[in-house]
Amino acid sequence: MLTGTELLAKVKDLGDVSKTDLATACVYVSKKKDGSDRVNFTAFYEALLNAKGIELGGGPAGMGKGGRKLSYTAKVQGNGNLLVGKAYTAMLNLQPGDEFEIKLGKKAVRLIPVGGEEEE
Repeated sequence: MLTGTELLAKVKDLGDVSKTDLATACVYVSKKKDGSDRVNFTAFYEALLNAKGIELGGGPAGMGKGGRKLSYTAKVQGNGNLLVGKAYTAMLNLQPGDEFEIKLGKKAVRLIPVGGEEEE
């Protein structure tokens, strides 16, 4: 996905094309479960506004889906799993496949990136 000055330059170069072609050319496309393409207009327009220096909302810090404030707490699910939500992983720029070592303390669970340094 293009961002910043690259995005602005691409939009300017494409000129007068359809909105779908514009978002597709800037690589704001994902695959649906059935294999067809989905154009991510919201992400495209947010990136375009950001590239022009316009910020919408307060950013991801402290906000979850739908604008709710993050509670910074987690509950163990019925199947025994402990879930860390997408809003938290996005704040840390974590990607699918990132690995962590689990350290158990008396009253804490710490996740340390594999190969990373433990911070205090």
